[in-house]
Amino acid sequence: MSYRQTGIVLEKLSIGVGDRFAHQAKPQLAACARAADKGVLVVPVWNKSNREHKIVGSEPGNTRAAADAAVRELGWTHSYYVDADHINLDTVDRFLAASDFYTLDVADAIGHPPDAGAAESFVHRHPELVGRIEIQGIPEPLQVTAEQTCSAARKYLFAVSQAGRIYRHIADRKQAGHFITEVSMDETDSPQTPSELLLILAAIADQGIPIQTIAPKFTGRFNKGVDYAGDVGQFEKEFGSDLAVIAHAIAHYGLPANLKLSVHSGSDKFSIYEPIRRCLRLFGAGVHVKTAGTTWLEELIGLAEAGPEGLSMAKQIYTSALDHLDDLCAPYAAVIDIDPARLPSASEVRDWTAEQYAGTLRHDQQNPLFNSHVRQLLHVGYKIAANLGNRYTDLLRACEESISRNVTANLYDRHIEPLFLRT
Repeated sequence: MSYRQTGIVLEKLSIGVGDRFAHQAKPQLAACARAADKGVLVVPVWNKSNREHKIVGSEPGNTRAAADAAVRELGWTHSYYVDADHINLDTVDRFLAASDFYTLDVADAIGHPPDAGAAESFVHRHPELVGRIEIQGIPEPLQVTAEQTCSAARKYLFAVSQAGRIYRHIADRKQAGHFITEVSMDETDSPQTPSELLLILAAIADQGIPIQTIAPKFTGRFNKGVDYAGDVGQFEKEFGSDLAVIAHAIAHYGLPANLKLSVHSGSDKFSIYEPIRRCLRLFGAGVHVKTAGTTWLEELIGLAEAGPEGLSMAKQIYTSALDHLDDLCAPYAAVIDIDPARLPSASEVRDWTAEQYAGTLRHDQQNPLFNSHVRQLLHVGYKIAANLGNRYTDLLRACEESISRNVTANLYDRHIEPLFLRT
């Protein structure tokens, strides 16, 4: 199948900008505007999952309204999108009116057996996936047996078929070409090999999904809000191989020409930004990087620096998060590594200055105050702020200048500039 580029076409460089409480769209967009002023277009994609909406008590329409208002206020003339993040058939409908980007999360379906005979039929239909596969950009040809291809088909075909079901459900209601489709397979145990990714893309083409971004699993740990933990050299090899496989799949299966990798939990992965940048330039490729929860952390830093009332609330949120450590961490156990012994006590934090609070939380690895365990706890602790209701959001408005400064600097200085602008 071949896909003509019609309707919405996602730009080469895009960044997912989560905004838990829908108050920071303007300073987030300001970071993208700063990059555009330097001649590099990085389009924002405001992403928020169903789980986040339920915890905060918001609706997808709130995210859309905040994005639209920021675009008007800053006079942004480029594209921007609102992502229904990590949705499935059970959750997608509430996003249909507000979203034009859909992250189809089918990781839980990986490993479920497909219909009887489906794997064998797929391999028969795709003999090019067996044997010696030469892919430009990968030094050695892939060598894949029929048994290996069939085993991979049994592992992934059901998940891809689920993605097809979700895509068609959306297309029946929004019309094909009026939204961007991403398929997410990152929340699984092991990275996909190049031959597995190629098989997945062939299966996606069979399903007729005009996929524009795909989120595979990479080697290493992508914990929330902290740096990459793993073998950077191995990551770079995998990332480059994935780019080569995508280019090959576009040419051989007629997938959309702008199909690109998506890096989930990409915020604060400072040690892999240079390898990503190097690979993108080598292949002339684009990328989508999601930086979801860092904005909420910048809100806390901005509150702490804004004055006594903001600092008091920031301390209160940490103390309450510490009291609810197990409950807050349980849903995120696979993507955090917190040592409770490294978390300061409530009484210790009570005596902190604004500089101590901000220095502990801000992701500056050169600062001896920085504590990655505190950062990860507060990253998953936004439920505490949500439970404060208007007390929290009213203070966000009162401390807007301090918070906005931190949000824009974090997104531009620590993410956009090292990923996309450095030479």
